[in-house]
Amino acid sequence: MQIIHKPTDGYASFYQPYLDCVPNDGNLLQHLKDIITETEMLVSTLSEEQLLHRYSEGKWTIKDVLLHLSDCERVIIYRATRIARADTTMLPGFDESLFVENAHANSRDTESILAELKAFRAASIIFIDSLDDAALNRSGTANNFPLSARLLVNHLYGHHRHHLNIIKERYLQTA
Repeated sequence: MQIIHKPTDGYASFYQPYLDCVPNDGNLLQHLKDIITETEMLVSTLSEEQLLHRYSEGKWTIKDVLLHLSDCERVIIYRATRIARADTTMLPGFDESLFVENAHANSRDTESILAELKAFRAASIIFIDSLDDAALNRSGTANNFPLSARLLVNHLYGHHRHHLNIIKERYLQTA
């Protein structure tokens, strides 16, 4: 597997907390694999009641968060593909709350949700590993913000780690 470092500039400041979650060792592909295993191990210990718990009124359930990770994987990799392939079309944003509201995660079997996330992640890793530095460094625009394929593939991990940390800190501490 290739070494993929984080970008150092050229992105909106709201990406920084996610990038701060990405280790500085360049082993992004291994981290993307490992966090899926970590997620599976954590979720396998939870009861259905815990998976449907909301730590506060209006917050998502853990099942919602897991399906949100799959939905974001789709969007992030789609954007990274377009940019890596030198498509400079401005890419639209998306409403993550609308996605969660219409995904109906809480009526789905947890194994099905995890299988979906694992399948997308496996495909993402193969795609990311195929990118050379030129493709990773290409830039584009999404939701009116500049970004690069390198930013997006690192964001994939940082976003997942961010939500896994929230599950551990907010959901499981108050359940």
